[in-house]
Amino acid sequence: MRVSIKLKFSVFLAALLILTVVVLSYLVLRGIERNQQTQIEDILSQQTRLVNLNVRQSYYTESIHLEPDAFLQQSGRRLAQELAKSTGLPIALYDMKGQQVGSSITTGEPADITETLNYVLQNKIVYRKQGETLLYVAPLDGPDGQMGAVQMQYSIQSYHEFYARILNLFMWAGIAVVGLSFILGYLFYNRFAVAITRLKKSADSIREGDYIEASPVKRKDELGELGQGIYYMSTSIRHNITAMHDEQEKLKLAIEKLQALEQQQKQYIGNISHEFKTPLTSIKAYVELLNMYKDDPQLLEDATNNIGKETERLYEMVEKVLHISALEKYDFENQAEDVEVRALLEDACGRMRGKAEKFWLAMELNLESATIHSDRENLMHIFINLLDNAIKYNEPAGVIRVYSEPRVEEQKAIIRIFNSGTPIPEESREKIFEPFYTVNKDRARKTGGTGLGLSLVKQFVEKQGGTIRLVPLHKDEEEGTTFELTFPLVNPSLQVGNNSE
Repeated sequence: MRVSIKLKFSVFLAALLILTVVVLSYLVLRGIERNQQTQIEDILSQQTRLVNLNVRQSYYTESIHLEPDAFLQQSGRRLAQELAKSTGLPIALYDMKGQQVGSSITTGEPADITETLNYVLQNKIVYRKQGETLLYVAPLDGPDGQMGAVQMQYSIQSYHEFYARILNLFMWAGIAVVGLSFILGYLFYNRFAVAITRLKKSADSIREGDYIEASPVKRKDELGELGQGIYYMSTSIRHNITAMHDEQEKLKLAIEKLQALEQQQKQYIGNISHEFKTPLTSIKAYVELLNMYKDDPQLLEDATNNIGKETERLYEMVEKVLHISALEKYDFENQAEDVEVRALLEDACGRMRGKAEKFWLAMELNLESATIHSDRENLMHIFINLLDNAIKYNEPAGVIRVYSEPRVEEQKAIIRIFNSGTPIPEESREKIFEPFYTVNKDRARKTGGTGLGLSLVKQFVEKQGGTIRLVPLHKDEEEGTTFELTFPLVNPSLQVGNNSE
């Protein structure tokens, strides 16, 4: 069964208005009810204070030598009548045993307030509704504390009548508002229904291949925008066929890129296989020689040394390949913390100083304090790798210089590691961070280089949010190789540079 959208909107508006009126009525009536309750409590609390004041005054002026219970038994009836006249409310007085000692209540049957008195005699106030009357029972104060209870009857009929009038007003006003709103809403939404019908006809025409030449609805609202959208869609469909051909070309290009990536992967695997084959071939050759010349002590010594070197090189290569594979496949869970670069560099240089002295290399430090947010172990791995390279590819009796400084204005820490070895040729500068790339194959094999160290260092540096580059060599500078690291500073305004010796 088809239901008109204007009828749906009108019914929805009416339901929304009904909900609004109901919620508003509930909130207002609840507010009135709370206000009435507060007003009644204030009035009865004030009357209770007045009753207690009159009772204490009567006790001190008439029967100060009597006990409170005896005073109530003797003067209870009189006090109840006097208090009823002064407050204008029916009053009953009770002693601490719960017995009535006086009352001015003459109409109706006396209410059973035994349970109520049990609470009031514990110095509490209790009230309850009984028809159009509110029974209010409160402690009666004596000279040394509570000496009984006072019951007052307060008519709440006028409050109920006021509440009923307000409720009736909301009900009739709500009915009138909802009815009028339904009629006006139905007429108003009719204009929208006409516009939607036009839009539907335009959509049906486009579905049948009859593209429209103008917007079916000219309005300055969302329906007008929808009409413009349908018009633009109609014109766009004509261009989509050409766009599909373009997408096909892009798809072909993507396939070519995937093929290129596959080729790179094959080349990477080939490089790994080749690099692994070289030390294994050397080890195999020495094993065969040892089998042929078992009694040659010189061959045994050479074989032992070279097999050890090739095994160490092979182990280092496997370890670095695993590191690179893990970095490419996973994001390491860095345990980032604030790290003082100067102290970490001093520690790294201390670890590598013995190896440097073995090759008669001098190590010079010029370090300033700088704090960065990074993983300490990864940073140490970066520094150790760069220092190890500086030792491997240095000249005998050469020098290694380690430099660091905070650049507050640039908000970064600069770290440079220089070695006085043969500079890297210009044509190799862009390739040194590629896996398995070595500038000099013979020297790399001699020093145990695998071509993986700098690739791994670059990935570690980028994981810490830093950068690494090979500093260009100027004509007036000492020949050598300088790697520069940059990391973001922590609280740049608090960084203070202190030179190290």
